Amino acid sequence: MQTIMNYQKRKEFLVCVDSDGCAMDTMDVKHKKCFGPCLIEVWNLQRWEETILDRWNEINLYSDLRGINRFKGLAIALREINEQYIEINGLDCFQDWVDTTKELSNESLIDRISKSKTECLEKALQWSENLNNKIKELSPQEKLPFENVKEVLEQVHQYADIAIVSSANYEAVMEEWSDHGLLAHIDLLLTQNIGSKSHCIHELLRKGYDTNHVIMIGDAPGDEKAADENHVLFYPILVKQEAKSWNEFSEHVFGKFLQQDFREDSIYYKRKFYDNFVQKERG
Repeated sequence: MQTIMNYQKRKEFLVCVDSDGCAMDTMDVKHKKCFGPCLIEVWNLQRWEETILDRWNEINLYSDLRGINRFKGLAIALREINEQYIEINGLDCFQDWVDTTKELSNESLIDRISKSKTECLEKALQWSENLNNKIKELSPQEKLPFENVKEVLEQVHQYADIAIVSSANYEAVMEEWSDHGLLAHIDLLLTQNIGSKSHCIHELLRKGYDTNHVIMIGDAPGDEKAADENHVLFYPILVKQEAKSWNEFSEHVFGKFLQQDFREDSIYYKRKFYDNFVQKERG
């Protein structure tokens, strides 16, 4: 697998694909079995476990913050916990790191801790490492691609370069895509250690792609924002309609994208995206 430093475009078109909740049916299980429970465990929040877990899922799965970087989501949750339940020691220092770091990753957090040890920074690292381990313990049946994904990627790769653009952990994404034979259709893997999704798309554009030749496929408002900030196209994978969304992309959208005839249609799909996002039911 190439790195962003040595990556070279091979085709004139580029398709960027998010992982959790978009290509892989892993968003709900990771948050409900790993992210939230690890938060309760590391900060000893068992007394308020039910309400805090509900709120964690609300932020990360059922709001317009769906797909937010893990540390940004943690900062929001800890701020609310600090205000409503118990004091979070060192929260301001952690918030400062989240707001100022160029890389929201374990490696960057370790570097910050080496310069400024605080309880919240150290617990945030423990939380992140614990949840990575819990994700590894999930069964293969809990980390499957959505229906139609493999076939669509195989089709797309004949005509376009494909890059994974995800805010998830690199090792987890690499393992999950490799386990299901999806990496054969991928040219580049960009995750949280590279930077935000917007930054990743920006770096890809520097490789020589025209903005009209790049499309971001995602399931969250943050994916659309990353596309808009770089003036590239966006196609939504609708929550609870993932297989249908991938089929729609294959049959009706990808051809228009290659013919540069999709920009106006994208307004329609964005409207569908937000209608679905507002109206979808939980669980």
